[in-house]
Amino acid sequence: MTTTGKPARRALALALTIIMTLPMAAQLKQFTLEDLNFGGTNYHNMRPKNLYLAWWGDRLMYQDAEEWGLADMESGGKTPVATIDEVNKALGDEEIHSAMNATFPYPGEPLVLLEGSKRRVLYNWEERRVAWSQPCQGEQYSDWAAPSRAVAFVKDNQLCVTDAAGHTRRLTTDGSREIVYGQAVHRNEFGIVKGTFWSPDGMKLAFYRMDQSMVTDYPQVNTFKRVAELEPDKYPMAGVASRMRTVGVYDLQSGKTLYLDAGDPTDRYFSNVAWSPDSKTVYMIELNRDQTDFWLRSYDAATGKLTATLYHEHNAKYVHPVTPIAFLPWDDGKFLLQSERDGYNHLYLFDTTGRCLRQLTSGRWVVLDLIGFNRKAKSAIILSNEASPIQNNLYSVSLKTGRRTPIDNGRGLHARYFMRGEASAMLSESGSLLFDHYTEPDVPRNVCVTNTATGRSAEIFSAPDPWAGYAVPEYSCGTIKAADDSTDLYFRMVKPIGFDPAKKYPTIVYVYGGPGVRNVEAGWHYQSRSWETYMAQKGYLLFILDNRGSSDRGREFEQATFRHLGQREMEDQMRGVAYLKSLAYVDTTRMGIHGWSYGGFMTTSLMTTYPDVFKVGVAGGPVIDWKWYEVMYGERYMDTPEANPEGYAETSLLAKAKNLKGKLQIIIGMNDPTVVPQHALQFLDACIEAGTQPDFFVYPGEGHNMAGHKSVHLHERITQYFEDYLK
Repeated sequence: MTTTGKPARRALALALTIIMTLPMAAQLKQFTLEDLNFGGTNYHNMRPKNLYLAWWGDRLMYQDAEEWGLADMESGGKTPVATIDEVNKALGDEEIHSAMNATFPYPGEPLVLLEGSKRRVLYNWEERRVAWSQPCQGEQYSDWAAPSRAVAFVKDNQLCVTDAAGHTRRLTTDGSREIVYGQAVHRNEFGIVKGTFWSPDGMKLAFYRMDQSMVTDYPQVNTFKRVAELEPDKYPMAGVASRMRTVGVYDLQSGKTLYLDAGDPTDRYFSNVAWSPDSKTVYMIELNRDQTDFWLRSYDAATGKLTATLYHEHNAKYVHPVTPIAFLPWDDGKFLLQSERDGYNHLYLFDTTGRCLRQLTSGRWVVLDLIGFNRKAKSAIILSNEASPIQNNLYSVSLKTGRRTPIDNGRGLHARYFMRGEASAMLSESGSLLFDHYTEPDVPRNVCVTNTATGRSAEIFSAPDPWAGYAVPEYSCGTIKAADDSTDLYFRMVKPIGFDPAKKYPTIVYVYGGPGVRNVEAGWHYQSRSWETYMAQKGYLLFILDNRGSSDRGREFEQATFRHLGQREMEDQMRGVAYLKSLAYVDTTRMGIHGWSYGGFMTTSLMTTYPDVFKVGVAGGPVIDWKWYEVMYGERYMDTPEANPEGYAETSLLAKAKNLKGKLQIIIGMNDPTVVPQHALQFLDACIEAGTQPDFFVYPGEGHNMAGHKSVHLHERITQYFEDYLK
């Protein structure tokens, strides 16, 4: 048969193109999991290079393993000022291993803070001498205060403080497994990442005390001993007795400790501790156990007495404060509070009497972070997704007018170097400058220095593509409508390498779907997980959808799943499946699904709710029944089992074990302290009773995620399961 005309010429041209590109594709390197997985032996070479920076006042410094120095704010050029070898020579027998975590705490003074295994030192690089040192051996959870040079830390379960002269005082005597001091509480919920809080003058220390003696032990077992030993975790499940927390204040000058008179701590949460600029008042956000209300309260640091209730917020479903108040550097009588009271997280200006002066930001978008302030311009520097729900962009906000001025390029994900709540380190001492690590779908990592008043920016670093020379798949992003037929949901698609639209491909849906996480973002490769690239190399199509209930889309979007976790999420994920089925190149007879933690819950839910859709699934660390999950997260999103029996019954996967048809592999860490093994084991028992046949794999001694090189083994196992049963 012969063909003529334009279609034939196009077909011939396409064939010639494929033939010509085959040798080129054959020359491209192939990825291994040692390249792509964070535990892999070559992973460090496959990540975008970085430029590590810190501020010395308004001067920019770079940090390397063996040296530190000045960074040119126009070109990124480096001028070394000292080396680690010089410091170690000055110390004699002490040894500082790296300058990567060097900080420069005193603007105008050429002092760098470095920490080794035995001592922390302030080194004067102009005079080439150690200006000050302090012992630090055996410290846990250390927190150093630059004004006083005192450090708070935990040792042998006791909270201690070492002053600038090197004298150590133990503040507690009853610290134990039951009574915990100076550590993050509430299982790191409510934005809490630490347990000690120095006052601005460095002379007072606020700290958490957590009594968990009333919390039941979950019986974890250490099987690496000759005779296995019990090593239980304190794990309060939804609806049962929870921990009690209090906040203490230690005065470095008087040596006395008192506790804030906040009343009975039973069934209450204390979070977001902050200090007044004059170091005389402690502010704290307090929640009821139902998490329907929060109160901002102030306490006298000298007496511990309550001085005022400044603000109260109620929501019938839940409130979720995760940031402390922030005082204006030029006005000690005013502060910013973050709240979702209008449905989106925004900034509100208050005075210290509790009067709300005005809402500073507003709109159907989210303030993701308050970076800090430009003191001269009297502006706040924020990170938001105003430009797009999948972007993070920087703005300057006038405190006088509320006018927002963009101070980045309007694309991608900015402020990527620091976690939320820690990004103040991006700003110079005056707030007039910031360094910004950012990424875009086709930009691995760039670094620029920006004037926060004018928005003028100079790119000082651009990371080369670490995947150059490798066969890389196509990454794309789009939207579909949620099951409510009105809400836009964002998805990422990773097409197989050598994609041919005339072929049909096995397809894997990767899912998380839970609160607090956004999988699809406008970063490099749309923030694709490297395992997706590995699977695309093996001929799979990957699809990732952020359903309702995921983060950074406003309160209504997240609360759509309240008291019925997994239900709205599955409806939305099935809209994603319907979209996939509309694509000619998706093999609908070979659809798989994989997820971890909440994603493991979603994977198991979808496999047992829609058993004829998914042929293969891999569920990692899955929640099976929310009554076995921890109290704060579980009760926020589900209420208690007693208050919401229908919701708990609806979301439990035990009764759905009988529905399993496809191949499902469940993988857990045997000592998981987050989603305890009871979940997976009880699901296996339900499958046994129902006569269904899941597969099961366990990593002895591992927690919620596999550490180190075991992660490579884990992803080899996940991959092989799809290779065996889906391909």
